[in-house]
Amino acid sequence: MKKKIFRWAKVFILVYCTGGIVLYYGQNSMLFHPVTVDKHTRYEFGQAYTEVNLPYDRETNLNIIQFRTPDSVAKGVVLYFHGNRANISRYASFAPSFTGRGYEVWMIDYPGFGKSTGKFTEQKLYDYALQLYKLARSRYKPSGIILYGKSLGTCMATQLANARDCRRLILETPCYSMTSLIRHWLPIYPIGTMLHYRFPNNEWLPGVTAPVSIFHGTSDGVIPYSNAARLKPLLKPGDEFITIEGGSHNDLYSFPLFRQKLDSLLER
Repeated sequence: MKKKIFRWAKVFILVYCTGGIVLYYGQNSMLFHPVTVDKHTRYEFGQAYTEVNLPYDRETNLNIIQFRTPDSVAKGVVLYFHGNRANISRYASFAPSFTGRGYEVWMIDYPGFGKSTGKFTEQKLYDYALQLYKLARSRYKPSGIILYGKSLGTCMATQLANARDCRRLILETPCYSMTSLIRHWLPIYPIGTMLHYRFPNNEWLPGVTAPVSIFHGTSDGVIPYSNAARLKPLLKPGDEFITIEGGSHNDLYSFPLFRQKLDSLLER
């Protein structure tokens, strides 16, 4: 019996250590799923846009797509920070929700996503978000800038709203922090010391002075509702946490409540 227990203990330790090594060294490929696009490719979005390539340093090019409004004069701009998959092409279909309400939408691809190049670190992502904001400030006052983050993008949007003024911060399916999210899925590992990324929305959110609106679905299988709900106590009076019953991670746009509420936010 003791030999059998010892044998199973060795198997568990081997599996545990192997899993830890894979997590530590392979976390980028586990967490992020970019799709690159040749720099000479012309996007076909089916809507009016301007493509901007913003050089950051010798090895970094930030590819930005500026979706234009039907009217010549826009009410403002939505800086849209997308999720951890593909590139701007995956999220371009959401632009009309904003351009149809009179707002330009500027989407930025992170390094390795689409046509963007450069280093991919947590701090660099914050730095790149700031560059997008500075570009927007060359045309719009803070009162005309809405910061919008989806999933991974909520982390850049929240940190930016903490550091700079804006009209409103809108978060779609945010996590409390990356550390807490991975710990939820892998509770047996010391995630705090293994993970290269923290993305602490919980630390940035209390310092956001702009109005905040958060959308999250109760059936989200990527970022559990319970994880996002931990952000509720960090909201200030007047902020909102909108629960979409039955909503999952990528289908909130299909719910009338989401569309109605987003429309009302853009009309304010």
